Amino acid sequence: MNRLLFCLIHTLRFSLRSRHDLVIENLALRQQLSTLKTKRSRQRITKIDRLFWIILRRTWSRWADALIIVKPETVVRWHRAGFKAYWRWKSKNIHRGCPRITSEIRELINQMRCENPTWGSPRIHAELLKLGFDISERTVSRYLRQRPSGRNVHQSWKTFLDNHREVIAAMDFFTVPTATFKVLYVFFVIHHDRRLVLHFSVSANPDTYFVIQQLREAFPYDTAPRYLILDRDTKFSKKVRGVIDSMGIEAKLIAYQCPWQNGVAERWVGSVRRELLNHVIVL
Repeated sequence: MNRLLFCLIHTLRFSLRSRHDLVIENLALRQQLSTLKTKRSRQRITKIDRLFWIILRRTWSRWADALIIVKPETVVRWHRAGFKAYWRWKSKNIHRGCPRITSEIRELINQMRCENPTWGSPRIHAELLKLGFDISERTVSRYLRQRPSGRNVHQSWKTFLDNHREVIAAMDFFTVPTATFKVLYVFFVIHHDRRLVLHFSVSANPDTYFVIQQLREAFPYDTAPRYLILDRDTKFSKKVRGVIDSMGIEAKLIAYQCPWQNGVAERWVGSVRRELLNHVIVL
């Protein structure tokens, strides 16, 4: 009896479907059947097969019902690989960064520092220019050996986060690739006390004015926290920090290449990627 009822429901479901869906489903099944019939020693899925399912994912909403040979998560992984390959091809002819300086110049910088402990990067940069080495002061400071600090920087920042957790918020951006290989920027503000997301917004072209407007929406009236943690992204310009100061908030910039100092925001981004973005393709 149960088997008969299941067959009737299955037949009724197919009778209500449009001819367009049936044609696409037959095409998808035939494509998978031809893939399985092909005898290959190691790999069965080709680039043409992957491209077929990526296009079908964008054009047909019920693509996962007809997918048999691989899991839907595999199609998402193919899309990410295509996204990386697309941007790698698009940026392969672009000059990447400044040329690295030679080991001779690096040794000379450290030698000047050892022989003249009171010299900083501006003085060493000036001396190198006199010797005919055309490099910037920022490059000198990058290769200059830092003096050991007498205090534990990690412990002081962690103590600050623990002692002022109730009055700290953090803001940041993270990127999301779309099905057409475009990039969306997600802005969010999260409170440290209960990990509550106070505000978020999405834009394809974020700028200074976009960030200022989102801050005004995130902290209306007298709801602004005492401290706001942000990184050194160019979108958080001096104008943005001026608006933060005018709202009675003290901006706390994290150190260069130290994402652990904004750990609450980074962990929330990781949760969003693991729980949501790793399983879907944004259209």
